[in-house]
Amino acid sequence: MKTIFDKSNKTDGINLTDSTDKIDFLPENLLRTREVGLPQVSELDVMRHYKELSDLNFCIENGFYPLGSCTMKYNPKVNEFLSSLEEFNIHPETCDGSAQGSLKLMYDLQKALLEVTGMDAITLQPSAGAHGELTGMMIIKKYFDIKGENRTKVIIPDSAHGTNPASAKMAGFDIVEIKSNNKGQVDIESLKAVLNDDVAAIMMTNPNTLGIFEENVKEISDLMHANGSLLYYDGANFNAIMGYTNPKLMGFDVVHLNLHKTFSTPHGGGGPGAGVVAVNDKLKDYLPKPVINFDGQKYFRNYDVKFSIGSVKDYFGNFSVLVKAYAYILLMGKNLKNATENAVLNANYLKEKLKKYYNLPYDEPCMHEFVITGEKQKEENGISTLNIAKALMDKNTHPPTVYFPLIVHEALMIEPTESENKEVLDEFINTMIEIANECKTNPQDVLEAPHLTPVKKIDEVTAARHPDLCYKG
Repeated sequence: MKTIFDKSNKTDGINLTDSTDKIDFLPENLLRTREVGLPQVSELDVMRHYKELSDLNFCIENGFYPLGSCTMKYNPKVNEFLSSLEEFNIHPETCDGSAQGSLKLMYDLQKALLEVTGMDAITLQPSAGAHGELTGMMIIKKYFDIKGENRTKVIIPDSAHGTNPASAKMAGFDIVEIKSNNKGQVDIESLKAVLNDDVAAIMMTNPNTLGIFEENVKEISDLMHANGSLLYYDGANFNAIMGYTNPKLMGFDVVHLNLHKTFSTPHGGGGPGAGVVAVNDKLKDYLPKPVINFDGQKYFRNYDVKFSIGSVKDYFGNFSVLVKAYAYILLMGKNLKNATENAVLNANYLKEKLKKYYNLPYDEPCMHEFVITGEKQKEENGISTLNIAKALMDKNTHPPTVYFPLIVHEALMIEPTESENKEVLDEFINTMIEIANECKTNPQDVLEAPHLTPVKKIDEVTAARHPDLCYKG
């Protein structure tokens, strides 16, 4: 039998090779004949290495994180503890009788989410916001298929959330874009002009991606329903209305919620997320199966969903995220409204303070977020929104979302959430004013930012065109 590594090779680290291990079940041509070339280091060195790497990352524990549309609010640490409880760490194939606690949590979470959305039935399966969008559009498509109506188009406002067109297209629909009016809202006449028997639905975010509430949403709902069409609510901005109004009151038929935004579960690093989908009565028979039910004595998985689109995720998606969201709802209780109230207050405070120094394309009362632009700085000093964002990185602040929504040139989309106090907001205001002044007095310094980050300003064009993706050990 061959050993993987030569044991005579002396290193200062830990050699995990053991010549007594039996590896003869592996084909000889798959065995290494020489070392991989990885460094041999002690556990302490490894720990310090990864701690240093983690320190290079920015997180909400480091400073202000006003990433527009992403709702990077504080995640209570108690939620992390609760989701790690051994009692929740059960095998997904566990029978219903032995999983009553987990099933009850999901059932109660469903009730809470139906309460805040006003809807009638819900699935917890989708594992991200865009996954929820796709699920909702698949429900809409099957609804019309069962009715025998060949509706092929979905209307999407130009102020909608960025993933909406892709989700509708993946579900098999053609996209019809309509423009915003001078208030940054859906233009009613443009909507009327494209309504016909081919239209299955409209996808809307309310408030929209500009942070502006669609004041004509009820008229839009009436127009769509009169056309036999449905309304899809993108819940990415639900943190702006929670407890004050709901999609059902606005006339929506399908809703997805980003639990990893509004309900304060970890959002960064690509997930995990949860994009639950709620529907009204006429669509409840189309939900993914199984759904969680309670018969008065026990909680159970119900696979008897008449027109179900089928499962969209193994078991129940990211269960640990559901636990964290449920814990957040229990923690907040009726004070969920306070999260909305403070998020809207914080956003309007920042907007009013900054509009003297940056362009404000839509000077309307905003909800939880708002959009300013770097157009003034671009025209007067040749400094782009990207330069402003890079300059913020030197000042212990994560940049806002830039160049989105696409309908606003040089956009900076800012969402403070409810997590931050006035002192943090004032510090951000002063920082943004300082950068605006630097654009006039020392533009070269802003153009070369960031100066203090681990990675300085890079040639982004070359990096995009000639990426070096090869690790050389």
